[in-house]
Amino acid sequence: MLKPNPFCTSFVYSEAIGYEEGITRRDPSPVIRVGKLYYVWYSKATADESGYYASVWYATSPDGHKWTEQGEALGKGGFGAWDENGVFTPTTLVAGGRFYLFYTAVPSPFDNDNGGMAATPTAIGVAAADSPEGPWEKYDKNPVLLPGEKCEFDSHRIDDACIIVRNKKYWLYYKGRQLGLTPRETKMGVAISENPTGPYVKYDSNPVISSGHEVCVWPHGTGVAALVSPTGPEGGTVQYSQDGLHFKVKGKIKPPAAPGPYRQDNYQEGWGPGIVWGICHNLSKDRPFLMRFDCRFKNEKS
Repeated sequence: MLKPNPFCTSFVYSEAIGYEEGITRRDPSPVIRVGKLYYVWYSKATADESGYYASVWYATSPDGHKWTEQGEALGKGGFGAWDENGVFTPTTLVAGGRFYLFYTAVPSPFDNDNGGMAATPTAIGVAAADSPEGPWEKYDKNPVLLPGEKCEFDSHRIDDACIIVRNKKYWLYYKGRQLGLTPRETKMGVAISENPTGPYVKYDSNPVISSGHEVCVWPHGTGVAALVSPTGPEGGTVQYSQDGLHFKVKGKIKPPAAPGPYRQDNYQEGWGPGIVWGICHNLSKDRPFLMRFDCRFKNEKS
């Protein structure tokens, strides 16, 4: 008898933080649990529906269903700073008893150029705190990941960090786009460090996934799984890699938008239990808002 495909699942949605006129909430981080509360961070803005003018806010929940917005976690940088215009697309990491927020940022003046060649490049930075409620201190050597050289896949945009602890190192997966290409030609790469704050060294054979937009990876068994958004030749798939570098398609899916799964592994190295729920955003109205998704990428030891 054939075993069911462990990467085949449907998604069920419910409201987390609902639509609010004039308010953008999008690109949630992976969810972590500290004590009796779940925590999620996300981009929040009033300027428009994008995250380019956002700052990072956070919400808590006692059960993963009912969420309460708590306030701003990470603000924009000061005049002339690399993150003056906006800080957005946060991701989480727990390491050495401390909490880390990785985030993307852009300076001011900023121009998106409708995703064109004149768009302002992005970079990734990190902030740390002793508590998930802050205060958060930005790393003084930010940014920790910059766009590559002109001919490289990430020469124009890098964004959407997602962290896995593997082989006693920190694997930072991210999306990249080459100068002159469109958002539809976004790919995924990885950079690795021995410390949460870097230095991060990009994998020589990047990109590791040839498609996607938002980055969602997690430890699954002894390998790494990835949800690939419906962009590019391998879009709308779930993929798996035994070594975290060479990914193969395991199934076609319709994934949530910008999924931030509950990281049951809590960034501890070892057997990855998979994911069964998380927070995503919904783009069905004029401003995005946050939803919960439930799924079954649960990994059972044989």
